[in-house]
Amino acid sequence: MKSLKHIKTIIFLALLTIVLAACGEKVEPTMDSEVGEFTAVNQDNEEVTNEDFSGEWWVADFVFTNCTTVCPPMTRNMSALQDTLDEKELNDKVQLVSFSVDPENDTPEALTEFSEEHNADLDNWTFLTGYDFEDIQKLSVDSFKSPVDPPLPDDDQVGHGTRFFLVDPDGNVHKNYMGTESEAMDELAEDLEKLVG
Repeated sequence: MKSLKHIKTIIFLALLTIVLAACGEKVEPTMDSEVGEFTAVNQDNEEVTNEDFSGEWWVADFVFTNCTTVCPPMTRNMSALQDTLDEKELNDKVQLVSFSVDPENDTPEALTEFSEEHNADLDNWTFLTGYDFEDIQKLSVDSFKSPVDPPLPDDDQVGHGTRFFLVDPDGNVHKNYMGTESEAMDELAEDLEKLVG
């Protein structure tokens, strides 16, 4: 019969192995840039700055309400991500942020209507506008390494990237994901579960 001390040692080693395995679940970063300062207003016309997300994990994308190409699937995917995070009980630990790249037309009222069309839960999903086009262009390019181009003549479609960006509690862009692909949302949800779950 094994001694009690021997059994305790085996149990201790088993628990240590489990803890170390859990600690090994890291999410390798694919980006390393800091989110610059910004001031905006949300869909409720309330001021929001980068400081409001300090200390939290958040996911950002760049869209606009009258986009006819990539924004509808991107926003559907963000909505699906929110549903998945809700199932994993992570919505209170992760913020979702959609920056409008057409601030001239995307008023708070337009963003509210847009959020309702996509069944957004505004408890942790914020839609932002209220800055100049040049400011959001600079933020997207400098902080997220994602291009934003003004519409061509006689067109109303803003050119912009389609990535989702995972930002850490220190305000650093940690990783990006293809925002038009539903499979990428599964990867993003799994990464968030490792990081905050």
